[in-house]
Amino acid sequence: MRFLDEAKLVVSSGNGGGGCLSFRREKFIPRGGPDGGDGGKGGDVILAAGGKRTLYHFRFKHEFCAENGRPGQGSQKSGKSGADLILTVPPGTLVTDDDTGEVLADLVSEGDSVMVCRGGRGGKGNKHFATATHRTPRFSQPGEEGQTRTLRLTLKLIADVGIVGLPNAGKSSLIAAMSAARPEIAPYPFTTLTPNLGVVTAPFGEPFVAADIPGLIEGAHEGVGLGDRFLRHVERTRILVHLVDASTLPDDDPAAPLAVVNRELVSYNPALMQKPQIVVLNKLDIPEAQEKADAFERALGRPVRRISAATGQGVSALVRELASLIAARKPATEGDPE
Repeated sequence: MRFLDEAKLVVSSGNGGGGCLSFRREKFIPRGGPDGGDGGKGGDVILAAGGKRTLYHFRFKHEFCAENGRPGQGSQKSGKSGADLILTVPPGTLVTDDDTGEVLADLVSEGDSVMVCRGGRGGKGNKHFATATHRTPRFSQPGEEGQTRTLRLTLKLIADVGIVGLPNAGKSSLIAAMSAARPEIAPYPFTTLTPNLGVVTAPFGEPFVAADIPGLIEGAHEGVGLGDRFLRHVERTRILVHLVDASTLPDDDPAAPLAVVNRELVSYNPALMQKPQIVVLNKLDIPEAQEKADAFERALGRPVRRISAATGQGVSALVRELASLIAARKPATEGDPE
């Protein structure tokens, strides 16, 4: 299934049913009077979070309408209300009015919902308009029209751990080593074109969700490469794992790859740099990586975790560290660096 994290929809609530113009006509009751029933209310349009992982189901269909209310009938019979239209979206979906830019809802958790279009009210039958001086009203009230709105849906993945780094740092390999996820892995940059999620079983505590964010490059926050499209997914992670390819570190400035990605994170949202960040050197199975890793630590001024996602070296220890950090922290919310 293709990953889709943006969608534009046109939604319309149902029109209210018209009130009925009717008079009671029965044998031996010559002046039965007005008995027109009310029209039914139009259906609402509701967005509810749950049951989906992406917005893929909106790829081909973009217009949705709720059911109209039924008109009233004689004998004071009210029309049936239109059924509400409930559209399911994945947790983490931001709902915005595309015309005004107003944020209507942030459906973060399973079960969150928002009514985006209210159905039109049903019209009143002529029974309601009878008075002592006007006993035979020959009019009824039409139903109210429903609302139409253009919505923009933006999915921001909710994960406990976000894995960031330059292209080809081994993020997908690390996801595969920690979990049962099997993302595409190849020895060239930008293999990952969509975020991958993996559920990691920790040696203690509950399992946690890790997401690898497609490769960030210099200028990503301005739209260069793939980064600006996927930087939003970093915002809701609780902990960042900054993965660095130790085998390709430059000799003149070993810490440069780390600085490039951190600049993009802070340029996109300064709060991202306040999240806990674990720096991890990858590909230590390559012989020259050990020497370069030593130079990296000297440049950084402190030791960092060293792993090989390909062989599994150091991955278990990293998982234990992440599980400990997650257990000690409350869930993150956007704009709150905890």
